[in-house]
Amino acid sequence: MQQYDVAVIGLGAIGAASLYHLAKAGAKVIGIDRHHPPHDHGSSHGDTRITRLSVGEGEQYLPIVRRAHEIWRELERISGESLFEQCGALVFSSTPDHNADNASGFTNRTMRLALDHGIEHEILSANQIRERFPQFRSILDETVGYYEPSGGYLRPERCVAAQLNLAESQGASLHVGEKVLSVESFEQGVRITTDKRTFLAHKAIVSVGMWTRELLEPHFDYLLRICRQKLFWFELEVGAEFGEPSPVFIARWGASEHAMSYGFPPLPGENSVKIATEQYDVESSSDTLNRSISSSEGQHMYDAYVAGKLTGVTQRVVKSAVCAYTVTPDSNFIIDEHPEIPSVYVASACSGHGFKHSTALGEALAQLCTRGHSDLDLSAFSLKRFINAKPGAA
Repeated sequence: MQQYDVAVIGLGAIGAASLYHLAKAGAKVIGIDRHHPPHDHGSSHGDTRITRLSVGEGEQYLPIVRRAHEIWRELERISGESLFEQCGALVFSSTPDHNADNASGFTNRTMRLALDHGIEHEILSANQIRERFPQFRSILDETVGYYEPSGGYLRPERCVAAQLNLAESQGASLHVGEKVLSVESFEQGVRITTDKRTFLAHKAIVSVGMWTRELLEPHFDYLLRICRQKLFWFELEVGAEFGEPSPVFIARWGASEHAMSYGFPPLPGENSVKIATEQYDVESSSDTLNRSISSSEGQHMYDAYVAGKLTGVTQRVVKSAVCAYTVTPDSNFIIDEHPEIPSVYVASACSGHGFKHSTALGEALAQLCTRGHSDLDLSAFSLKRFINAKPGAA
């Protein structure tokens, strides 16, 4: 029975990063995944993922994403892969009733955090947005926008593959296509049983996304919801005009929580743009997630979030995909020691906005496992904040 310093279970965004940083630090480490990463069964796929320094989801994320941007560039230099396209990020509210004093609005939060933390940015009017980015000609005159030149997109499949390859080249062992059945304590650490063998490790990191409830039940059942998300690539019209460089964008189209979409510039060699939304109303499960997308779903996306909003985009769907968000009650991460299994860190449930932070979180988790503390403050993601959410809690 082989024994390791650390076992990393789940090799998506955080798992691949943790494995890389552990191997880089000289740890004897093993990575295990039920599929063959990078793959499209979880949450670490879809060609592109938005990143930006002013993270409207909360101030606690800013030090993490700053460090992540540094590491993405380091990984590019080491691997020779193009991972991070810094094309700029545009966050705007195109609503007739936008309230600049509403601190709870996503665009306003993004602006405030940039001001408070010295992040380079511009505040753009509707006319300035139209002039620079003609794909947004149809926005309302009341539109207000935040533009961050340091933002852009990551290539998730490349990011995962690069980190796994680098980890393996530095001595990490990979076991893919192998399902973990249980994670248990034993006197010297953790026993991991798969459908093929058993491993022993002094510590373990569980980063399995939507399979967390299944693997660690019942401890996380009441904290995690799995929500199916849909991604669409719409064909461009002949002669479509986009800004140069064209930014990633996050747009608020109305007061409803459903009136938000995000998208990307056309990728080189591709005559399409990726558009998506987020939904948290309908819950799924790891074994019932519908991975196919109907033509009616594509038509609804076009009618609701493209027609009359983005210029130069046709209703023809050239590609679509399904992504699973594993969501916590407050939409913030869980990164903490398992409440009942010593030496196990649970790092998952990134609620749809984790990829941009993942390599910095992997570095922090590697530090926790090898030296007992991390450079980043991860206290905001502790399980303690849910102590009263557990069924039966006083």
